[in-house]
Amino acid sequence: MSETTETRSKVTGKVISNRMDKSATVLIERKVKHPVYGKYIRRSTKLHIHDAENACREGDVVTIEQCRPLSRTKSWRLVEIVGRSE
Repeated sequence: MSETTETRSKVTGKVISNRMDKSATVLIERKVKHPVYGKYIRRSTKLHIHDAENACREGDVVTIEQCRPLSRTKSWRLVEIVGRSE
């Protein structure tokens, strides 16, 4: 399969750590409905991403996409920085 026909999942999240070299940690938040009470609850996932240029800083909102495994914990890469932190 070529790169153009594949559908890779893209998500948006907030950078919570960029202390690693060429890597960052992104927090992905989603809302799920409680099965009994119906109230919406926030659930979060932390993902390690590949940031080749060390471009993102803590607090930035970024779009990431899934890719092949780059290390034991990294299988996502940075697509774009949506919003910068102050």
